[in-house]
Amino acid sequence: GVERIFPINLPTIEKIEVNKIGKVRRARIFYFRDLTGKKARIKEIRK
Repeated sequence: GVERIFPINLPTIEKIEVNKIGKVRRARIFYFRDLTGKKARIKEIRK
């Protein structure tokens, strides 16, 4: 994946939809930056 920052207050953005929710056991997941391959996977909860 790619880390991106979106300015939420832009007038061109009308709405935000959440497609996937990842199940993690930590509030901050900065440790994922160092992981590669299958270790970097997050269990997903799809809606």
